[in-house]
Amino acid sequence: MPIHQEIVGRILLLRVDNPPVNALSRVERRGLIDGIVRGADEDIDAVVIIGTGASFIAGADIREFGQPPEPPHLPEVVEAIEASTKPVVAAISGQALGGGLEVALACHYRLASADARLGLPETTLGLIPGAGGTQRLPRLVDPLVAADMVATGKPRNATSALQIGLIDWIAERPLEIEAVERARDVARQSLDGRRLSEGNVATSTATIEALAHLKADTVRKSRGALAPGIAIDLIRLALQSPYDAGVAEERARFLELRSSPQAAALRHIFFAEREAAKGQGGAARSVARVGVIGAGTMGAGIAMSVADAGFPVTLIEQNEAALAAGLDRIARAYGDGVARKRLTSEVAAERRANITGATDYEALAQADLIIEAAFETMEVKDSIFRRLDAVARPEAILATNTSYLDIDAIAAVTDRPGQVVGLHYFSPANVMKLLEIVRGRKTDPAVLATALAFARRTGKIPVVAGVCHGFIGNRMLRAYNREAGLLLLEGATPSRVDKALTDFGMAMGPFAVADLSGIDIGHKGRMVMEPGSYEPAAFRVHDTLVSRGFHGRKTGAGFYLYCDGKVEGDNPEVADIVAAARENFGVEARNIDTHEIVERCIFAAAAEGLQIVKEGIAARPGDVDVVFVNGYGFPRHRGGPIFHLNQAGDVGVAALRGYAQGPFGRWWPAADPHDSNVETHPRGQSTQDAA
Repeated sequence: MPIHQEIVGRILLLRVDNPPVNALSRVERRGLIDGIVRGADEDIDAVVIIGTGASFIAGADIREFGQPPEPPHLPEVVEAIEASTKPVVAAISGQALGGGLEVALACHYRLASADARLGLPETTLGLIPGAGGTQRLPRLVDPLVAADMVATGKPRNATSALQIGLIDWIAERPLEIEAVERARDVARQSLDGRRLSEGNVATSTATIEALAHLKADTVRKSRGALAPGIAIDLIRLALQSPYDAGVAEERARFLELRSSPQAAALRHIFFAEREAAKGQGGAARSVARVGVIGAGTMGAGIAMSVADAGFPVTLIEQNEAALAAGLDRIARAYGDGVARKRLTSEVAAERRANITGATDYEALAQADLIIEAAFETMEVKDSIFRRLDAVARPEAILATNTSYLDIDAIAAVTDRPGQVVGLHYFSPANVMKLLEIVRGRKTDPAVLATALAFARRTGKIPVVAGVCHGFIGNRMLRAYNREAGLLLLEGATPSRVDKALTDFGMAMGPFAVADLSGIDIGHKGRMVMEPGSYEPAAFRVHDTLVSRGFHGRKTGAGFYLYCDGKVEGDNPEVADIVAAARENFGVEARNIDTHEIVERCIFAAAAEGLQIVKEGIAARPGDVDVVFVNGYGFPRHRGGPIFHLNQAGDVGVAALRGYAQGPFGRWWPAADPHDSNVETHPRGQSTQDAA
C-alpha cells in the first residue's frame, strides 16, 4: 500500500504501511517523496514519518530482490526528506534498519519508542549503506561508534541510541501523540544545524589512528569478507572529505559490492536460512516446560540456551555431585557473561533462576519437551529413553542430542516412536546458532513442526535432516577431514593444510579443530562405524596419535604442541607417523599447492552434501550450506560448500570428476552440482530496496 497521509493540527503524518515490517518498496519510496512535497504546502507546519504496526522501516523489501531497480531510488528519497523546508520528525518504533535508519538520519529529528532497534546491517549481506548512511552517521555520533555500527551491522536499542546521540528523545507517551507534539514544538525552530549533510565531523589524528586500528582488527575478524573494511574506509572519508564527495564514493562502492560474488553468496545463505527454518508438516504444539538430561558441557549449554529464551528448565543428573558440578558450570558461564558485559547481573540472575536441578526422573513428569544430552553410546541412550518413556507425559516429546547415532533405533525402545526426534546442538550450545533437527522414520509431523518452532523461539537456525550416520554436518565433515588426512600422506603438513583453509576463510583448520575437540573423540566415533564405511588411510595419523596418548590440547600435544593452552609449534612425532602411514598405504609424497588443498577439502564436503540431498537426508542444497556455514566455520561470504562449488561452474564439475578418478576416488560421489538443482538465489541486486 502507498504511504498514508493524515493531517493532525497542521502536522502531516506520513504512515508507512507495508506489512509485516514496513520494508521500503518502490511504492513506499514514491509515497515518501510525494509526502514531503505535500509537506511544503502552507497549511503544514511539520512532517512526521511513522510506521504502522510494530516497525518503523526495516530496510529492504525482499519481494523486490531480483527485479530491476525502479525509481525513485533511496538516495533521492533521503535527499528530498533532508531538503524539506519544514521540520521532519522520524517517529521510530520497533526496527529502523538499513534503509529505514538512513531515512531516519535524513529526518531533522528522531524520536524512538523504548522498544526501538536502530542499525545498518548491510555488511551482513556483503553490502554497505547506499543512501548516505556512512556519511550522515559520523556527523551525528562519534565516528568510532559509527564505524563499529556499520562494520558489525549490530543494532542499538533505544537507550543506547540516546546515549550515543543517534536519537533526540525516547517517547514517554504513546509514540504518535508525542511525535505530533514534538513536531509542533520544533516547527517554530530553525533547521540550522539539523541537516546532517551540512555538518562537519570533528576529527583528530587520534581518531584517524583509532579507525585504522579498528579496520585492521575488523579485517582480521572478517576472514576475507570485504564489506566491513570498506564501510570503515567510508567513515574515515566522512572525516576527511566534503559530504558530496563522500556520498559519491559511498554510492560507487555500494554499486560495486552489489554485483560482487560475496553479495551473491550472502544473499544465498540469507534466503537458505529462511527456507530451512520454515514450518513443516503439522501444527506446532505448545511447549511450556523443558527437561534436559545430562549436566556436562553440552547439557549445561542446552539448558542455558533454553533458559535464555525464558523457558523453565529441569536439569537432570545421575547423582548430586554431578548435578552440583553442572549447576556450577552454568553459574560460572553466566558470571563470565556479566564480567564481559554481554549481559547484566540482573539478566544473568533471571536466566539462572529458570534452571533447577534434580536427580530423579520424576521431576520431568510435567515437561512438554525432554532433551537427552548424555554419553554418545547406544546403551546409555536406550536406558535413558526407556526410563523417560515410563515417567514422561504421554504427549511429551522426547529428543536426543546424538550427533551420529540412529534415531530410529533409539525411538524403537519407547512406546511412542512418533514422539521421538533428534535435536543435534553444536557446542557450546548456548552460543552456536545451528540446530540439526533429525526426523526419524516414525516422527510425527506435529512433533517435527514443534521442534522447528522451538528452535526458532530459542534463537536457533534449524535445519531438518533425515537419519544416517552423522546426519548432514558430521557426514560432510568426515569427507572434509578425509581429504585433509590424505593430503598429509601425499606431502602436505598439518600447519600447511590449516593455513590454506583459514586463508580461504574457515574459522579454524581441520587439524587445529581436531586438537581442540579431542582427536580421541573422532577415533571413538570411527570405532563404532561399519568396516568399509570410511577410508582408514585418511585417519591413520589420527588413530596413531591417539594410541600414543596424543589427544590434542587436553593432553598437551596432538598435531601441534601446547603450553597453557597455546600452540607452541608442530608436534615433531607427526612427521614420523605420516612417513610410516605413507609407506604402509603405498602413497608417494609430492608437492601440493594451496589451491589443491582448498579445492579438495571444500569440494569433498560439497560433493558429500550433494549426495546427502540426493538421498533425501537434506531437503535442498541450501540446507547443506546452512549447516556448514553455521556449524563448521565455513566463511559466510562464500555461501556454503555447494554454493561455492556451483560458482566454480564447469571447472568445479571437472575437478569432481578428476578426484573421482584418483587413487582414493571411490570416496568421491559422481556428483554434478546441477543434478540437485542447486540454486544460488540470484534474487536481488540490493538489500536496500533497489537503492
